[in-house]
Amino acid sequence: MHKLTLAFLTFLIACAWPSKAQDFIPLWELGKMPNSKGMPGKDSSANERVFKVGNPGMFAYFPSASENKGAAVLICPGGGYERLAYVISGTQLAKWFNTIGLTAFVLNYRLPNGTDLKQRELAPLQDAQRAMRIIRANAQRWGIDPKKIGVQGSSAGGHLAALLGTFSEDVSNVKDSLSQFSYNPAFSILVSPVIDMGDWAHTGSKRNLLGEKPSINLLKKYSPHLNVSQATPPAFIVHAFNDKSVSVRNSLLFYQALVDNNISSSLHAFPQGGHAIALRNNPGSANLWTALCESWLKETGFIAVTK
Repeated sequence: MHKLTLAFLTFLIACAWPSKAQDFIPLWELGKMPNSKGMPGKDSSANERVFKVGNPGMFAYFPSASENKGAAVLICPGGGYERLAYVISGTQLAKWFNTIGLTAFVLNYRLPNGTDLKQRELAPLQDAQRAMRIIRANAQRWGIDPKKIGVQGSSAGGHLAALLGTFSEDVSNVKDSLSQFSYNPAFSILVSPVIDMGDWAHTGSKRNLLGEKPSINLLKKYSPHLNVSQATPPAFIVHAFNDKSVSVRNSLLFYQALVDNNISSSLHAFPQGGHAIALRNNPGSANLWTALCESWLKETGFIAVTK
């Protein structure tokens, strides 16, 4: 193992264990961040939103040792690829996952509008792949089963989560010791996800990620439902019929692709709930999504059922 990489991993483990929430785990060694011009700049945030990410990483939330179920989830906050709504679609969800025994990591990923980027659309996925590798590399020490590490995303974060499970290209390999670990999630939990980059695309997410005039090939490459295969993990999907920002057809397209590939998944399209269904205080039956999600995680074996 490369000496610098070994030192970096030792630092990661020391700063994120044993149990204090909101420990920040950087993703890249200094000077080794891919797709960078070498001028990352500083992070910028306001009103519970992150607008610029110069130092990508993830915040760790650990359940108590007695409640740890051995599973984990990487959370990708939404924000239309323009910002990160890190509270409503990040930290709040992380704390809920802790209550059902999952270790949670809130991803602070680079946004496509960063001036440091060489190729805008690659950055969020590079950071997500790298984060999954770091979690797997430290799984044993953190009390996590490496076969039970999933991804969750809301809105544009749902797009990133779906990409992580369908994108066949390794865009995060910097040829260090972490490259031996898989970045593929074992499951995905998608809330009001952006999926399609074609007719049913969310205009802002599409423009912010791919630019003003993306090619047909780029549109297809970044439409997760067009890249589902038998290697894609099972998904739990929730959406609201009255979502006026991201059409429910996005979830329907992804679910249909999962069915076509014989991947058992769960889709819940609620009558109400609007966009980016929240953790709590949703109208009507949409408020049941967390209970349904927990039941699905148990039914699929990602959370062990205590007898």
